[in-house]
Amino acid sequence: MNYLNLIRWKNLIMIALMQSIIKYGFFLPFGVQTTLNYFQFTLLIIATICIAAAGNIINDIYDVDTDFINKPEKIIVGNSISEKTAYNLFIAFNFIGVGLGFYISHSIGKSTFFSIFVIISALLYVYASYLKQTFLIGNIIISMLVSLSIVIVGIFELIPTMTSQNQPFQLVFFKILLHFALFAFLINLIREMAKDIEDVEGDAKASMQTLPIVIGSEKASKVLFVISFIPIIAVIYYIHTYLYKQIFAVGYFLVFIVGPLLYVSIRIFNAKTKKDFHFVSNMIKLVMLLGMLSLLLYKFILFI
Repeated sequence: MNYLNLIRWKNLIMIALMQSIIKYGFFLPFGVQTTLNYFQFTLLIIATICIAAAGNIINDIYDVDTDFINKPEKIIVGNSISEKTAYNLFIAFNFIGVGLGFYISHSIGKSTFFSIFVIISALLYVYASYLKQTFLIGNIIISMLVSLSIVIVGIFELIPTMTSQNQPFQLVFFKILLHFALFAFLINLIREMAKDIEDVEGDAKASMQTLPIVIGSEKASKVLFVISFIPIIAVIYYIHTYLYKQIFAVGYFLVFIVGPLLYVSIRIFNAKTKKDFHFVSNMIKLVMLLGMLSLLLYKFILFI
């Protein structure tokens, strides 16, 4: 179980579920022309979660000192799993993920797509070793990588099949995917900022320059409260612009996305303790899942 916790197995399952929903619950029901067969798509999921697992491992390795203060009961590296073993696992997962990325890219005749896996792998390492300690840059980078785990499905499935005849049809779905990727970016950015406030004590002792350390936890909490309204406004705008005629979809978005986001904002406003911000972080993960599940609605509400 320690090895599963090290790679954050719940988050990896969420990535696999999200990518599967995009292909089987969103693209295929509309007869969208896709590139990858079942085997290739399975390899894409494995490649993505392997690189994500490697990123989680290297993050834990570099966070050992801060975790002794922030969450000593959850320390794995140096406790139940040695640092050497963790490093070996980091290398192995990266090797598998990047290797599969190389195979998939070449098998569909898009060798340049291989660079995506290399860039993601490199950025996760740089994030853990340096960017995480910087003012907001680390939060932005990791949120971009989360959104890229959504976009990558569109890159591999839609772009290689585009022709002058089907391009308008394909672009409709790619555009919707980009909307959800932007939502994931905003949601994850809020979560990362909440985690920084939660972990401020240990991060300060490690001389990090996160938002709550630079401006103070109280001011950072106020900034987070204001930023938490951005996805709410964005979702309401999306409902008004694209879904206003679809009552069922409007109801889902209001009840399961806007409602929880408003609740998150209220909890942020009242948050004072580590426990409060930890709750906010978990709530945001739930909202992200509910947001991705809404893709399953499109086969009932989207008419092209």
